[in-house]
Amino acid sequence: PIDVATMTYYGLYALQHRGQESAGIAVADGEKIDIHKGLGLITEAFKPEDLSKLQGHIAVGHVRYSTAGGKGIENAQPIVSTSKIGSIAMAHNGNLVNDDVIRELLEDAGQIFHTSTDSEVIACLIARSAKKGLAKAVVDAMSAIRGSFALTIMSKDKLIGARDPHGIRPLSLGKIEEGYILTSESCALDAIGAELIRDIEPGEIVIIDADGIQSYRYSENTKCQTCAFEYIYFARPDSRIDGLEVHTTRVKAGEQLFKEHPLDADIVIAVPDSGIPAAIGYAKASGIPFDTGFIKNRYVGRTFISPSQEIRERAVAVKLNPLKVNLEGKRVILIDDSIV
Repeated sequence: PIDVATMTYYGLYALQHRGQESAGIAVADGEKIDIHKGLGLITEAFKPEDLSKLQGHIAVGHVRYSTAGGKGIENAQPIVSTSKIGSIAMAHNGNLVNDDVIRELLEDAGQIFHTSTDSEVIACLIARSAKKGLAKAVVDAMSAIRGSFALTIMSKDKLIGARDPHGIRPLSLGKIEEGYILTSESCALDAIGAELIRDIEPGEIVIIDADGIQSYRYSENTKCQTCAFEYIYFARPDSRIDGLEVHTTRVKAGEQLFKEHPLDADIVIAVPDSGIPAAIGYAKASGIPFDTGFIKNRYVGRTFISPSQEIRERAVAVKLNPLKVNLEGKRVILIDDSIV
């Protein structure tokens, strides 16, 4: 049998670039759900003994970059709720725009919230409708919430994936041996030796259980509007999202930049790492050589997803040092992925 907790751990390791504040894995064994969460990187949040305690045949994992709610352990995911059909674990990537209204309505009805995240609002909606069956409960919740969401939801015997009608956040389906995998990016499938089957479509819900996999469209009003920042920054360059290779889109962005802003210089350099493919594209289109301009400290995390401006500024100073031997006396074109 597949060790689902360890496999999820390595999958999250491949997705570490998506969030560095906390990590968690929940596992279902057909009877109950066990969970372990910790602050920091996946290697800080989990020790080998934590993984060995997570035994089961379905797992849901999450690495967190906070967009709503503080960065404390209480806001770490997956979120586990109790319901009429037993425990439900959920991991959410995205941002809701109407969670405050729903939270207020639920609180007026006596609901107690344990976190300050928009994700818990979704978990509560699902748990409240669970007596209709997990799939129906998820569809009901989807019709109430507005915003971006890619969700993985697990009961004791089912795994469900759902994507918002605009497909703002990515969600891919993979396969390994007899098992199915849902993941934010295909690079996690590569890391565990799984095969990418396809992307979950905007407005689609997939249900995976002992009988196999079923797919439904819960919304007809759909349009694929993947967040451009996935291609520019968030995703790893070796991932494929909605049929596009991330690395290729970044190189093409650099080529397009030269068409729109052609400059003459001696060298093209990048702000590593996410600026490199665009710089390669600019160099290719312009004929100006690409070379290394900065040496990066590999032990500083992703600075854009640090929680405060002060931390971001301090981290950048430690993170990058110019390679003077390549730059002195030269006309330099410096390319970054964005101005964020």
